[in-house]
Amino acid sequence: MTTAPDSPRAERSKDHWSQLLEQVGSHHDRAAFHQLFEHFGPQIKYYAISNGIAHQAEELVQEVMISIWRRASTYDWRKAAASTWIFTIARNQRIDMLRKIQRGSAEMAIDTEDLWQIPGDDEKDPVPSLHRIMAERRIGESFEHLPQEQLTVLRQVYLEHKSHQDVAEDLDIPLGTVKSRVRLALSKLKVILQDQDL
Repeated sequence: MTTAPDSPRAERSKDHWSQLLEQVGSHHDRAAFHQLFEHFGPQIKYYAISNGIAHQAEELVQEVMISIWRRASTYDWRKAAASTWIFTIARNQRIDMLRKIQRGSAEMAIDTEDLWQIPGDDEKDPVPSLHRIMAERRIGESFEHLPQEQLTVLRQVYLEHKSHQDVAEDLDIPLGTVKSRVRLALSKLKVILQDQDL
């Protein structure tokens, strides 16, 4: 026997973020949107910094969140997790931004070693891939400049996808300290990458 889409069993299969998206989509729930912004905003910002658009990180967060507000009614939790849906929007917005940057920018300096890493014929546009390769290398190098306590928190939040609360419990430090270290680390990364003109 199949479970009706709106039955309690189906409802329980939705994760918290999917439910919040549906609340935003059904009646523009500002409290639900605020929770989504608090959780995904920093992740989208880090995604921007680590994928070649450090200067546009804040802009990407704003554009993605505006899209979420406007398009949440089209979200279907049966087709994709909330995080997948949101980062699909982020990826598309990032591609749009890169195209705008490339149209208005002069030739970029390319390390010969980077050229050997560009994907083959299956990649329609190699330029974004080259940006990503160069960005990833410089991000990795810039991590070396972070204090160990900030680096530990950043890795757990963004690479291990832990919540701030989980990180606080794992490290046995206050939640506010975790948020402060994440904020400081992202700010320092942004300065480092801007100095590198990334």
